[in-house]
Amino acid sequence: MIPLLLWILSPHFPWQGPWGQAEILASVLFVLASITDGLDGYLARKRGQITTMGMLLDPLADKIMVTAALIALVAYNPAVVKVWIAVVIIGREFLISGLRSIASSEGFTIQASELGKLKTVIQIVSVVSAILAHHWYDWQFGLLVIPVQWIAVAAIYFTVLVSTISAVDYFVGFWKRIDHASNDRRSSFVLTRSKTPPASSTTR
Repeated sequence: MIPLLLWILSPHFPWQGPWGQAEILASVLFVLASITDGLDGYLARKRGQITTMGMLLDPLADKIMVTAALIALVAYNPAVVKVWIAVVIIGREFLISGLRSIASSEGFTIQASELGKLKTVIQIVSVVSAILAHHWYDWQFGLLVIPVQWIAVAAIYFTVLVSTISAVDYFVGFWKRIDHASNDRRSSFVLTRSKTPPASSTTR
């Protein structure tokens, strides 16, 4: 879905029209990609079909999808998605991936926090609203007015805020676990040395 999304958000997409066909199609595609990203993980856990390849590809696909969408939106709708916003959000994803890799090598895992889950939901809203805001400033349904542009700006800045806070939360949790793991290694080393029998002494 990622190459298709990038094609729709590019100026070379042939079916761009006055009714926002490209924006609607891109939004639907991104929502479907987000739903299937969560659904396959749920089914794998429910059916006991978690694999090493799945553990590698699932978060990787998620991060590539978000990164691709943000980079495309910097050019597609720069009024909403600034360059520095994309850098902060994408940088956060690289940071968490790095922490999880180190944690895995140390023998422990960092579970997704509630802030991380909230960030994912807000991220989906911000990307979809930013895509729609490329064509619509607001939607009017009689007396009801939905400020699409305002929602997009508010959602993208809220995403930056939650991404930053959740990154700090992940880092604090990681630091506590890695410090504990280091202490365990030092304790194990001391116990191993203490169990070594002393060299026998000769009697004169």
